[in-house]
Amino acid sequence: MKSLRLLLVVVSTIALSACQAGLNPVVPAGSAAYTTIGNGTNPNPNARYPLTSGDIVSVSVFQEPDLSHDQMAIDDAGNLNLPLVGQMRAKGLTTSELAKQIEQAYAGRYLRNPRVAVYLDKSVVRNVSVEGEVALPGIYPYREGETLLSALAEARSPLTTAKLDEVLIFRTVDGQRQGGRFDVKAIREGRMEDPHLLPDDVIVVGFSQLRGAFRDFLQLAPAIGSFVYLTK
Repeated sequence: MKSLRLLLVVVSTIALSACQAGLNPVVPAGSAAYTTIGNGTNPNPNARYPLTSGDIVSVSVFQEPDLSHDQMAIDDAGNLNLPLVGQMRAKGLTTSELAKQIEQAYAGRYLRNPRVAVYLDKSVVRNVSVEGEVALPGIYPYREGETLLSALAEARSPLTTAKLDEVLIFRTVDGQRQGGRFDVKAIREGRMEDPHLLPDDVIVVGFSQLRGAFRDFLQLAPAIGSFVYLTK
């Protein structure tokens, strides 16, 4: 009887844990999550890479070799120093956005219908953070083409206590902190796209209280058995 009562207490604890909410974050999920942290459902990250101080770029102005320059560094203030127009803000812009800004600057006074292309030659080291229920949480260098699954793999994958449908990606978009909630199981099964990451993204893997309670029960099981044996 004592062992039965003890077992019922443990089962009740697991049941109560199942009724409790997990992270339940107030952030968009499903297709809305992709839109919230970027443009479109899951766009190419290379088209949205925000330039920063220390990045090396090349600027090509069509049929204007004197205005075209290779291997230009974005300075500590986030600017490029360009012929004729002087300093131009580059930090926070993508290469295509910067090219449009340069076109507008030259079109105003110097060129008729200028065509400008900007190429990223070398980027400074940027990071992605992985937190929560993973085997090895930490800060990892961002790699071109990085996705949610590849970042989780670097962190040695989610733990058994992870709540796989509550994996959050936080990102700064247009100066505002945004978040999206993703279902890793659905991504692994191919039912949802593996979201692309950008430098400085923060990933938080949620905790499943039900799985945590079951893990605790399994760890406690030998002690329960010994207690029951001693009370016989």
